[in-house]
Amino acid sequence: MSLAAAPTQVTNPAPAVYAGPHAVQSKASRRWQLPGQIIRWVLLILVSIAFLYPLVWLLSASFKPRGQVFDNKLIPETFQPQNYVDVWEKLPLLAWVGNSILIAVLSAGLMTISSSLVAFGFAYFRFPFKRLLFGLVLASMMLPGAVTLVPNYLIWKWLGWLGTTVPLWGAALFASGFYIFLMRQFYLSLPRDLFEAARVDGCSSFGLWRRIAFPLALPSSIIVFIFEFQASWQNFQGPLIYLNFGSPEQYTVPLGISYAMTLFSPTAGGQGDYQYVMVASLVVTLPMLIIFAFGQRYFIEGVATAGLKG
Repeated sequence: MSLAAAPTQVTNPAPAVYAGPHAVQSKASRRWQLPGQIIRWVLLILVSIAFLYPLVWLLSASFKPRGQVFDNKLIPETFQPQNYVDVWEKLPLLAWVGNSILIAVLSAGLMTISSSLVAFGFAYFRFPFKRLLFGLVLASMMLPGAVTLVPNYLIWKWLGWLGTTVPLWGAALFASGFYIFLMRQFYLSLPRDLFEAARVDGCSSFGLWRRIAFPLALPSSIIVFIFEFQASWQNFQGPLIYLNFGSPEQYTVPLGISYAMTLFSPTAGGQGDYQYVMVASLVVTLPMLIIFAFGQRYFIEGVATAGLKG
């Protein structure tokens, strides 16, 4: 009698898991991760040095005596901090800074409010030829500044405001096409139900902007304020045209720096005391640094949100 062979239990081996090309890529990416980071850091450091070199050179030149200002050495051979004391006697720097701050604040504030009002009108209200009018506003951005230079000058001359600061901030009352477009994008991203609910509660059209739209779109307003403040602070052409009639105490910072360059130039009878120009140039950068330091958070938030809705 033959005994049947007992069945043997065959255990199937576990199936091999195919990792695919991602495993190979991940290993390769990890291999190149450290060199890639090193290359990025080196490039960032080189670019940062290229951007910071003029500021470091200006800082170094502001502490040098007259004969060493342009020796291109970042460490002064003769350290002369007395320049920061003498500059206030050589130049009406305090008057220039005060004039520039006054004009920049008025221009930036008026531009922010006027552009915000127009942008809210285009974003919320419905009226005939809305798209056409908004297209014309955007088309105004295509006009070069030289085209409107002479007409604007004739207007301010007819009004009798040449030699005053009014032309430097008065134009901000009429808004700007770029700022209108920027703030309109913010207002379009706001839920329309907020405004409809406020309408039901009896809120006026101006109240919709003042109570709801403007506070919620505060980052865009800060962006406009910073941009316009910087543009007004660095404006040289406007003061050269409208303020170049009176005493140097009426100048703004850019026009004053140009006046100082001419004043100390040996070709104009000066002695080449350009170290005071370097000190003045460094001092007048402080307001812009302060503005950007306090508005940086809103600036980044505004740029990140500007294109959410078209």
